[in-house]
Amino acid sequence: MEYYKNKLILITGGSSGIGLSLAKQLAEQEANVWILARRPEQLAVAIKEIEACRKNPNQKIGFIEADVTNEQEINTKLTKFIDQNGVPDILINSAGATRPGLFEELGSDIFRFMMEVNYFGSVYTMKQIVPGMIARHSGHLINISSAAGYKGVYGYTAYSGSKFAIFGLTDTLRSELKEYGIRVSVVMPPDTNTPQHAGELPYQPPLTKALNENGGLAQPDDVARQILSSAAKGKYLIICNFQTKLLYNIINILSVFNLWNPFMDMLVEQARRKAQKRGELQLEAKK
Repeated sequence: MEYYKNKLILITGGSSGIGLSLAKQLAEQEANVWILARRPEQLAVAIKEIEACRKNPNQKIGFIEADVTNEQEINTKLTKFIDQNGVPDILINSAGATRPGLFEELGSDIFRFMMEVNYFGSVYTMKQIVPGMIARHSGHLINISSAAGYKGVYGYTAYSGSKFAIFGLTDTLRSELKEYGIRVSVVMPPDTNTPQHAGELPYQPPLTKALNENGGLAQPDDVARQILSSAAKGKYLIICNFQTKLLYNIINILSVFNLWNPFMDMLVEQARRKAQKRGELQLEAKK
C-alpha cells in the first residue's frame, strides 16, 4: 500500500503480538518503523525480525525502550525521538494488557494497572505527538481498543473499563482533530493468538472460558493486515474479522429494541450450564 511508503511510524507495544505483526508488515511496505516497549530482550529480538522484512536499506528501523505507564519517561524519550527523527506520520497505540477475573475477586490494583497501561499509556504518547501533528496539519492516530471496549464481556470488568475509555477518548479525538487534517482510527480486534492472550487464560473464570469458546481465535498477522488495509482507506472504526463484525451488527440491532442485555444474559446462562456440566464451577467453589 502506497499509503505507508516512506512514512515515519511509531508503534507502542511493537515487540510482540499484533504490534509486532504491524511493524513487520509496515517494513514490507517500505515504511520507516520504530517500536516502543519496555523489555530490552524482546525489543532486540523484534528489531531483527522487523529489519528482515524491510525492502530497502534506506528504511529507518529503530526502537525506544520505555514503559508507557511512566509519564516522565515517555515525555523524555519521545521528546528526544522527535528531536532526532521528527513527528511521526502515524502513531499506533498497541501497548496493552489484560487481566480477567470476577469483579469481587480482583484487587483495585488490577483496575488501576489496566487503566495505566491501556488508557493512560495511550494518553501519554499522544500528548507528546499530537501537538506536532496539529502544527503540521497532518497525521494519523490508530488506537487499539477491543470488542470488549464496545460492550462489556463477563469476567472482564477491569479490562473492558479501560478499553471503553480508549473508545471514548478516540471518538472525541476524531471530532477535535478533524479540522487539522489528522486521521483517527479505533480498532476492535477479536481474541487473538498472542502472548498476552496466552497469559490471561489461567485467570479466566469458567463462564468467561465457555463464552469465549464460540468466538474462535484470530491470528495476529491477519488482524494486522486488516488494520493496515482499513486505516489506509481512512476508516474510523476498524473491525478485524467477520465474527466481530457480525457481533457488532447484532449488538446495534438488539440495542435499538433494548434487547441486548437479555440476549447477553441468555449467552451467560448457556455458558453457566456448559461450565457446570464440565464441573468447572464446582472446582472453582472448592478453591
